Amino acid sequence: MASEKTQPPLTETEALALANEAVELAGGARQVYRNPRHPFALQPTTTYELSGRQVELRHGEISSPAIVTIEGWVFEIHDDAVELLMRPIERKR
Repeated sequence: MASEKTQPPLTETEALALANEAVELAGGARQVYRNPRHPFALQPTTTYELSGRQVELRHGEISSPAIVTIEGWVFEIHDDAVELLMRPIERKR
C-alpha cells in the first residue's frame, strides 16, 4: 500500500467519484444493494484498484448495509445512490 503514502489525501468529492466508479464496476447501485452475497461467502468483499488507490466494496446483507470504503471514507450504497456515511478520523497532534 505504498501508493497510499505517496498520494495526497482524498477529498470527499474524489472519494465519492471513486466509490461510484467501484459501484458501477460491480453492476450499479441497484445490483449491489438488491443482490446480497451469501452470508458465509469466502470473499464477501471485492477490492478494486482505481487511480492507484484500493477501493473495497461490500455487498449488502440483511443485517448490514452495502458499503464502499476507501482510505477512511465510508459510503453507503442505496438502491439508486451512494451516500457518505463516515469521514476519515482526523488525529489531533
